[in-house]
Amino acid sequence: MLAVSLHAQEIISLEKCKELALQNNAKARNNQLSLEAAEQSKKEAFTKYFPSVNATGLGFGATDPMMEMASEHGNMGMLEKGTIGAVMATQPVYAGGQIINGNKLAKLGVEAAALQKTMSDNELALTVEQYYWQIVALEEKTKTVAEAETLLNRIHNDVKDAVEAGLINRNDLLKVELKQNELESGKLKLTNGLQLAKTVLAQFIGLSPNDFKIDLSLVENVTLSLAVPADHLSALTQRTEYRLLETSVEAAKLQVKMEAGKHLPTVAVGAGWNSISLDKGSPLASEKSFGMVFATISIPISDWWGGSYAVKKQKIQVRIAENDKRNAEEMLLIQMQQLLNDVEEAAGQVQLAGKAIAVALENVRLNTDYYKAGISLLTDLLDAQSALQQTRDQHTEAITAFCIKLARYRQATNIIY
Repeated sequence: MLAVSLHAQEIISLEKCKELALQNNAKARNNQLSLEAAEQSKKEAFTKYFPSVNATGLGFGATDPMMEMASEHGNMGMLEKGTIGAVMATQPVYAGGQIINGNKLAKLGVEAAALQKTMSDNELALTVEQYYWQIVALEEKTKTVAEAETLLNRIHNDVKDAVEAGLINRNDLLKVELKQNELESGKLKLTNGLQLAKTVLAQFIGLSPNDFKIDLSLVENVTLSLAVPADHLSALTQRTEYRLLETSVEAAKLQVKMEAGKHLPTVAVGAGWNSISLDKGSPLASEKSFGMVFATISIPISDWWGGSYAVKKQKIQVRIAENDKRNAEEMLLIQMQQLLNDVEEAAGQVQLAGKAIAVALENVRLNTDYYKAGISLLTDLLDAQSALQQTRDQHTEAITAFCIKLARYRQATNIIY
C-alpha cells in the first residue's frame, strides 16, 4: 500500500506550482473577483448615458371632500377619492461632465483592478517560488545527512573493530555514537521542517501535501550568470507599481473635473404619460390621460462658494499623487539596483561555498588516513566530518538563496528567461 501511495504522487515543477497557485489560491480568486466587480461598476456607470424611467402611482380617499362647489342643488364635494398614475422618462443633456468623467473613472477603476491583480499574482508567484526553494534546500540537506550517516557508520564500524581488537579504548566508540545521535536529532528536525514547508506550499497551490513531490532537478541546472542585467530605466515604466501610480494621478485629475461638475448647471429633457381618475361614480367624476414633454435646468448658486474650495482640495490631491509617483520612481530604481547587487553577491557566495566543499572533502580524506595510521585523534576526524556536512549545507543554502534573489530581480525588472 505504501508503494502504491508513493507511486501516485505527482512530481510537479516550479512553473506548475505557480500555475496551480494562480488557479486555486483564495487570494488569486479574490483578485479575479475584484476585477470582475470593477468591470460591473464600469457597466453601471455606462447606464448613466441613457434615460432614467420612473413610474409613480397614487391612490387617495379623504374623510371629507377636499373641495366643495356650489350649485342650484346645493354644495357638492370634490376630490374625495381618486387615483393618479404617471410614467416619466428623463434624459440628461448636460451634467457638468459628471457622466463622461464618471465613465472615465470607472474605466480607470478596471485598469487599476487589473494592475492590482497582476501585482498580487506576481507576489503570490514569488511566495510560491520561495517555498519551493525552501523545500529544495531541505531535500538537499536530507541527502547530505544521509551521506554523513554513511560516513559515520563506516567510522563506527572501524572504531568498533579497533575496540574489540583492544587497539583503542571504548571511549572513542562512545564519541562516534554520540555524533550519530546528534545527526539523528538533526535528521528529525529536517523531516519536520520539510513536512511543514510542503504543507504550506500545498495550501498555496490547492493540493494535499501527500499528493505531490516537487521536481528537484532544477537545482542541478542553476546558472549563476545573469546574462545581461536589465535596463532599469526602461524596466521602470513597465513595472506594475509604476503603471498603477500613473493611474492614480489620472484618477485624481478626473476627480477635479468631477468636483467642478457638481457645481455647474445641469440640463435634462423628458417625456411622460399621466392618467388621472377623480371621484369615480360621483356626478363630478373625471378621468383623463395625457402626455407631456418637459425640459429642466438646475443652476447651483449657493454652492459655488463652497464648491470652489472643494475643487482646490481635489487639485491638491493631484499634486500629492504626482509627488507620490515621483518618489516611487526613485525608490523603484533603488530597489532594482539593490536586487541586482543581491543577485551578484549571492552568486559569489555559491562559488565560495563550492570551493569550501572541495577543501572539506580533502580534510576528511586526510584525517581518515591520519586516524587509521594512528597519528591523529578521532575527534579530529569527527570534526572534519561535521565541517563537511556544514559546508554542503551552506552550499545548498547559497544556491537556493541565489535562486530566490534572482526570482525577485526578474519580477522587479520583468526579465523573462
